[in-house]
Amino acid sequence: MNKPSLISRGIRMAMNLDELCINTIRMLSVDMVQEAKSGHPGMPMGAAPMAYAFWTRFLKHSPKNPAWPDRDRFVLSAGHGSALLYSLLHLTGYPLPIEEIKRFRQWGSKTPGHPEYGETPGVESTTGPLGQGFANGVGLAIAERSLASRFNRPGYEIVNHSTYAIVSDGDLMEGVAAEAASLAGQLKLGKLIYLYDNNSITLAGSTRLVFIEDVGKRFLAYGWHVQTAADGNDVEAISRAIRGAREETTRPSLILVRTHIGYGSPHKQDTFEAHGSPLGPDEVIATKKNLGWPLEPKFYIPEEARIHFRQALDRGERLEGEWNAKLESYGKAYPDLFREWNERIRSKLPQGWSKDIPTFPPDPKGIATRAAGGKVMNSIAPHLPSLIGGSGDLNPSTNTALKGRGNFQCPREDEDPIQGSESGPWSYGGANIFFGVREHAMGGILNGMALHGGLLPYGSTFLIFSDYMRPAIRLAALMKLHVIYVFTHDSIALGEDGPTHQPIEHLSSLRAMPGLTLIRPADANEVAEAWKIAVQHQEGPVALMMSRQAVPVIDRTKFSPAEGLSRGAYILADSAPLPPQVILIATGSEVHLALEAYEKLRAEGIRARVVSLPSWELFERQPRDYRNQVLPPGITARVSVEAGVTHGWVKYIGWAGEAIGIDHFGASAPGKVLLEKFGFTSDNIVRRVKALLNRKMDH
Repeated sequence: MNKPSLISRGIRMAMNLDELCINTIRMLSVDMVQEAKSGHPGMPMGAAPMAYAFWTRFLKHSPKNPAWPDRDRFVLSAGHGSALLYSLLHLTGYPLPIEEIKRFRQWGSKTPGHPEYGETPGVESTTGPLGQGFANGVGLAIAERSLASRFNRPGYEIVNHSTYAIVSDGDLMEGVAAEAASLAGQLKLGKLIYLYDNNSITLAGSTRLVFIEDVGKRFLAYGWHVQTAADGNDVEAISRAIRGAREETTRPSLILVRTHIGYGSPHKQDTFEAHGSPLGPDEVIATKKNLGWPLEPKFYIPEEARIHFRQALDRGERLEGEWNAKLESYGKAYPDLFREWNERIRSKLPQGWSKDIPTFPPDPKGIATRAAGGKVMNSIAPHLPSLIGGSGDLNPSTNTALKGRGNFQCPREDEDPIQGSESGPWSYGGANIFFGVREHAMGGILNGMALHGGLLPYGSTFLIFSDYMRPAIRLAALMKLHVIYVFTHDSIALGEDGPTHQPIEHLSSLRAMPGLTLIRPADANEVAEAWKIAVQHQEGPVALMMSRQAVPVIDRTKFSPAEGLSRGAYILADSAPLPPQVILIATGSEVHLALEAYEKLRAEGIRARVVSLPSWELFERQPRDYRNQVLPPGITARVSVEAGVTHGWVKYIGWAGEAIGIDHFGASAPGKVLLEKFGFTSDNIVRRVKALLNRKMDH
């Protein structure tokens, strides 16, 4: 008999199977963190019993196929405890070998410091920024209800799973969690179950320093079902609470589990010292002795524990097989729905989704790009059933309601119209989500919906309030999620609301975010092209920047077609056959000003080129030859025009160019007045061009 088996028999005699498995999770996590000399051991040590309970007794998953569509979703919102999740994934048979466990937090490993979606099999979301995973879970639960409403038929519940999460004190302190919890209660998401790791310790000390509220009463007020497990080591009590949560079908559930951070550590249990640093070699030894665990080898897994955890493989394969058989029968009974299901789960766009996108005739009076966006969205929605979303209580202003597509809400017993609701009846089959004044939660929820699959989520607010969403936008970019943001009121031209509502630095700051594609269309036809890009682009989020004020619809018989937007930048007007003396580069609502300036310069014999540059990101993806064709390196007289900060424009105009922008906050006045006062007129562009050309002649 080999040595590990002898060890296993010895410790098996000292503890029951549940305790053996729980301590296996604890010690794998401790060894991971200690080997890396970095990490958070305390949370996995304290939360191991609750994690063990629902991973082995309740979680519906298939480790051989982490992408099985009808699996339960588990989000570790307390992402700093990633060692806990990696231990569970390895132990239950996911393709995460022990070698990766030993390489925790190292270069190129599949076990990064915080869970990263796409890097580790079985990780459902990138978490770590506290509260984001909480909001993601709400989005996952919304997606499940939406798809179930669309596809389930009597005898064929092909969408029927729950969303679980472990959340921490820190998660519940963050405002995003409060926003998301409030909405989840409103929506009555009964298949959402969170376990609260209530260990009363933060990174800096006791929660009594900062967090003395009654969390249970707060969640009861949100409309949640609340239970308490007073002993975080009592697996049976935790299991009873989880069963109670699963039986509650009309409210999301929160289970407060009183745990001990760093459980088993003789000198660091229940202290902040167990939170964000390794226990240290001596304390690791002391902990293993205290829990009756062998000191060697490191990363030890008793065979009985391995066998018990690996039952998840056969169980998952059986559950998935039963589901596949049901899906096959469903396909015969409901072939059209089956076809749609496959398209949506594979993120394949249906044929003809863009066939009704309008072409807008030339119009000097024009239309606000936000209004054009509403028309385009509603031309797409009937042919793209996966499109779902809403706004931060701003549908009348952002024009993002999908007409006739219903409102996403727990089904109502009556169908009496609710004031402010014009999109149809209330059900989980509705496509319009009323997020309320909760931009931060909206961003995190959209991420959860995208992570689930089968939906194309969008969210909308004023561009100024993208600040509230920024953490979630960043995570969407990091995860390369297909999320669409519609940001309206995109400049000082929104007018009288003043500098508190006028975005100045926002275009520049969002462009600085890797992985986010920003598009600021110049007119209604560029809006149509922008929406085509947004729907088709699946390598990260897309942000559409829309104007409040009307802008002329450019005459495309006179100037270049709007299809050029797909390349990020294109020559809208030119001086051909002669080369231009100056290039005017503009975005969004300032493009028509550049065209007006172009006409005035041409009348004075000055050769100009106008480049519409709606998307820096799309332009940078083009071949160098194309970029040099649009912006020839030899033509250095360049003027940019954009109603935002000039930061970053040197990239396209060079140090010798002129940037017409606004590097200060705005003011309260009618939009037309502000544009004139701050220099956004064709006459000012002409003056700046002439000054630039004169300087070049002087040199």
